[in-house]
Amino acid sequence: MRGEIECDLLVIGGGINGAGIARDAAGRGLSVVLCERDDLARHTSSASTKLIHGGLRYLEHYEFGLVRKALREREVLLRVAPHIISPLRFVLPRLPGGRPAWMIRAGLFLYDRLARRELLPASAALRLDKHEAGAALKGGCTQAFAYSDAWVDDARLVVLNALDAKERGATILTGTRCAEVVADGGAWRARLEGRHACTVRAKVVVNAAGPWAGQVAQMGEAGQAGRSVRLVKGSHIVVPRLFSHKQAYLFQHADGRVVFAIPYQGDFTLIGTTDLAYAGDPAAVAIDDGEVAYLCTLANQCFRKQIGRKDVVWSYSGVRPLLDDGTDNPSAVTRDYLLEWAPGAAPMLHVWGGKITTYRKLAEHALEMVAGRLGKAAAGWTETAFLPGGDIAATVAEISPASFEAFLASFRALHPWLAAELAQRYARSYGTRAVRFLAGTAGLRDLGELVAPGLYERELRYLVDVEWASCADDVLWRRTKQGLRCGPDDRIRLERWIEAYRAGTSAPEPGAAAG
Repeated sequence: MRGEIECDLLVIGGGINGAGIARDAAGRGLSVVLCERDDLARHTSSASTKLIHGGLRYLEHYEFGLVRKALREREVLLRVAPHIISPLRFVLPRLPGGRPAWMIRAGLFLYDRLARRELLPASAALRLDKHEAGAALKGGCTQAFAYSDAWVDDARLVVLNALDAKERGATILTGTRCAEVVADGGAWRARLEGRHACTVRAKVVVNAAGPWAGQVAQMGEAGQAGRSVRLVKGSHIVVPRLFSHKQAYLFQHADGRVVFAIPYQGDFTLIGTTDLAYAGDPAAVAIDDGEVAYLCTLANQCFRKQIGRKDVVWSYSGVRPLLDDGTDNPSAVTRDYLLEWAPGAAPMLHVWGGKITTYRKLAEHALEMVAGRLGKAAAGWTETAFLPGGDIAATVAEISPASFEAFLASFRALHPWLAAELAQRYARSYGTRAVRFLAGTAGLRDLGELVAPGLYERELRYLVDVEWASCADDVLWRRTKQGLRCGPDDRIRLERWIEAYRAGTSAPEPGAAAG
């Protein structure tokens, strides 16, 4: 792509906030370009704890407004993306030396009532000696509490927002960084470099660059010092599953932090997160030995099954760009967001902070501000609009906790030749879009060659052609989580297949080893 593109809105950053803003803007009839230097959700937005939640622990920091906003959004997102977001019940054991029972009860009472709740059950007290969640835990703890939140495939949430934006007219440019943005007659002229090098002339720029938002702000404001952003590193580990039931755990650590242990991809348990101040390159963030030891030690204090470094099958880290509110403790830094116009005649909107649960509300708020500057007022629409593949019921209002299971049953009846595990993954990842990309198939042979474990050519072509996948890691760790089941040879084979397919040449024969 060369030359110049003119648009109403240029969004810099392809994380959850940027993709959400692009989607909302395109749906209001604005012409939109989004540029992302790497892959969609390549950094912070794929490194979350995979939860849509109100943030129970934020109540201790008196962030009632943030928790209320997040709880409202939890209900909205459960309805608009019921394929990639699902209810999850949490067990909170009361450990010796932890928060007193009355405090936990009071917090859960408030959590249940801060916002309207229709899809999730209320909190309750548990006796661990009489509940399935107690079997996996060490003895000595019999009292616990249960409450509800939701699980999300975070990277797919970003991709689906970008896909909806594209289908509503937005231009999505991955592998393309904004090298320069300068004010030009009350508008902006941006120079993009990389896979889709071009010039973009935009009436408004939205800086949604996450950990790099400060750098974009300085570029747009000719090097002036802007608002301070606090970078906080969070790391997670994945180990073979520590329990077989479907509930998750929240543990209170002696240092005041809480850590989650969550069922993950069927065979694994996800444990996280840490909270550490970070001052390095956000693109180079990685878990360190101390974080692995911290998470393993906490898990070993709670679970009968003991783990160590050798049991970690995958780990990931992300840098959260949080508003610097002067708090010394990284865990206490606010997760709320701020939208702020840059000084100057040319309108640039900075997105500071935020959390994945409130991304849709952030985008709606941003578009109210942008539409006012453009003089193109249009009503918000995303609260009642399914994300791609989410239309497993006729309307958002008809979604219920049983909706996905009903869809899965109909999907399996339509494709009885799919193995149960593959049918479950297709339904969860793509929803009704799986029916679309499987159109015309009547058996396993119609999926093409098996390129890597669980990954047939039919799905890979869809991911490359429709969802911007351009390399093996895009597929293995963001579009799917099949990286957990693939070895180095599988990754190499997949990389070669994608390179050949994107080049328009014959893809190499996968070979029997892929099975």
